[in-house]
Amino acid sequence: MIIFIYLVYVFLIVRFSVTVFNFISNPKLPATPVKYRDFVSILIPARNEENSIFRLLNSIHEQDYENYEVIVLDDNSTDSTSDIVQQYIEDKPKFKFIQGEKLPHDWLGKNYACYQLANKAKGDFYLFLDADVEIGKGLINHALHRMRINGLSLLSLFPDQKTFTLGEKIVVPLMNWILISLLPIRLVLLSKYPSLSAACGQFMLFRAEQYDVFQWHEKVKEEIVEDIAIMKEVKRTTFRGEVLLGNGFIACRMYESLKQSVQGFGKNILAGFSYNFFALLGFIFLVFFGYAAVFNVLSLQLVVLSISLTIGIRFMVASLSNQSFLQNLLLHPLQMIMLVVISAISIQKYLTNTIVWKGRQISKK
Repeated sequence: MIIFIYLVYVFLIVRFSVTVFNFISNPKLPATPVKYRDFVSILIPARNEENSIFRLLNSIHEQDYENYEVIVLDDNSTDSTSDIVQQYIEDKPKFKFIQGEKLPHDWLGKNYACYQLANKAKGDFYLFLDADVEIGKGLINHALHRMRINGLSLLSLFPDQKTFTLGEKIVVPLMNWILISLLPIRLVLLSKYPSLSAACGQFMLFRAEQYDVFQWHEKVKEEIVEDIAIMKEVKRTTFRGEVLLGNGFIACRMYESLKQSVQGFGKNILAGFSYNFFALLGFIFLVFFGYAAVFNVLSLQLVVLSISLTIGIRFMVASLSNQSFLQNLLLHPLQMIMLVVISAISIQKYLTNTIVWKGRQISKK
């Protein structure tokens, strides 16, 4: 028990230190007064997005960048996504709609949709956006500036996450809580090691000339977490990739209920740990069962230290993510329970090969 408690505290202190590093280095997309005119292809894969696609298209139409095209690919939706898109773009010549081809057996759906979109694009830069995001004024210009000053092949952003229902609030904030407390975000750019990679498929900006040569989505066509896999591929080719927080320029409502949230994170969390059961289980034991071990010791000093470090991590993560600190602090126990539940579901679905997303079976590699 004593050894386990030592491990809990070492891990907690390491995570606190990583969070402090991120808090001080402030890895957010900065604004710039410089104006760009590069032709940007905004590429949107959409499957069963009738509840969100209008908000994205409208936010693109209202943003302040002028030299762009928008291509929306309907990935064989079974809802009214196609009708909504075609109705919206009727009088907007910069917007185009294409119907996706039948999914080949050796591809995952989103990866193939992005591959098809890139083949239709004509821009100097390819900006892939998920259909559930909304963009704000300045986003495209600021992102292009970042690409240029850092000589990037890929820039990925984590949007601010919108949550409305209790189910969303006890699941969605876990993503940034894990990311910011485990990964020194600046090192994605500064380190040459592919293992130090992160990305968010909700915003992926590529240089078109390099994308056309390397066909990044084709390289990872069977990867469930294709965004991180692409960042690793970019770094393996010695190109430069960076990931930043959206800083209010892009927002997303990933899911609309507890069920959707659990399904979505259940699909991704084990993949995010590179399908390493021991890594995921070790993380769960240290962050969840570690609390029980600490309180079992009945040492006031250790309990106070544990609570203080936890509060500090939650404050810094909330500040960087534009989330409510008090809300996430109060919901922390429920979020930890959901982390265990989602991890168990993820492992079970992976072992039984029953991962399903948007009506499609996702087979493990």
